[in-house]
Amino acid sequence: METLHHTPLHAAHNKLGARMVPFAGWDMPVMYSSILDEARAVRNKCGIFDISHMGRLYIEGEDALALLQRTTTNDVGTLGLGKAHYSLIPNPEGGIIDDIIVYRVGPSRFLVVINASNSDKDIDWLKTHASSGVQFNVVTNDTVMIAVQGPDAVDLVARTLKSPEVKEIDRFCFAPLEFAAEGSKFAITACRTGYTGEDGFELIAPADAGERLWGSLMEQGAVPCGLGARDTLRIEAGYPLYGHEIDDFTSPVEALLMWAVSLTKGEFIGRESIVSLKAGKPTRKLMGLKSVQRMQPRQGYTLFSNGEKIGTITSGTFSPVNNLTLAMAYVDSWAAVPGTVVQIQVRDKYVDAEIIPKKAMLQFAR
Repeated sequence: METLHHTPLHAAHNKLGARMVPFAGWDMPVMYSSILDEARAVRNKCGIFDISHMGRLYIEGEDALALLQRTTTNDVGTLGLGKAHYSLIPNPEGGIIDDIIVYRVGPSRFLVVINASNSDKDIDWLKTHASSGVQFNVVTNDTVMIAVQGPDAVDLVARTLKSPEVKEIDRFCFAPLEFAAEGSKFAITACRTGYTGEDGFELIAPADAGERLWGSLMEQGAVPCGLGARDTLRIEAGYPLYGHEIDDFTSPVEALLMWAVSLTKGEFIGRESIVSLKAGKPTRKLMGLKSVQRMQPRQGYTLFSNGEKIGTITSGTFSPVNNLTLAMAYVDSWAAVPGTVVQIQVRDKYVDAEIIPKKAMLQFAR
């Protein structure tokens, strides 16, 4: 039987009565009360998530920038100090090994946050392409990472850290702050990023500060949320998840993630394959779907138009605020037209849904 890793907040989750499940080798909370209630809390007020299972590593040294330019799609050279961006790790065929966030901590020092399920794979890949002028420092087990998300999140973090200046941190920027509790002070990295479509922060702190920081956020009114609500929220926002919308065989061209690809920065792994597919036009595109029918569209469900198969669902959810069904699906390019009505096959039934742009999904979730 596999031994599961525990985050520094594991005891806190059990104390709160969370339902725990194995996820990417970790014992993680899937929910505390209900997925729908937790999702509503994030959309309406503020929720907190333990995301300590995600990989965190510092890459530094004289060749650190060159390594990231060669192994990721976005232009790291344009990142100023204290700024971050979303990026992809491509393979030579132009597929997506993972999606990541890169933070520029210093001129030659970067923090990279990666998916828990791909942590070992990503680190091995980066090390394989690194020169002797690059050092790696994996801090996943030494730190805690808490996402604070929702319309009240910024004010709540400011109160918790007693730092009004946190409100001045721009989106996709970060700053070092301090958290004081029980006579101790802890260094905090406050990153104005998130995976829910709401405003908020992802806070990185020493592992021994985890339970005190989590408790302080709850004292200020944050609702603890699990993986179930996190998945619902990211689907509503049209955000991809590795193994669903993206994988090693999926191009950023068809996933409509070219905004995270800089073709002008110079050569990088997979560039030629990406350029070739972009020029030749992809045969499928990742689109959003909405339906007024209450259902749970699952990965693998088939889409039809006039009796012809035109696509496959990658992720879906019942969106609790406006009682809609939202999903993402790869659709044949000729049929990927917003406003087109299609049918989702749910066992022996067919449910009508409308194709919408992925970036428009969030407006229907609020």
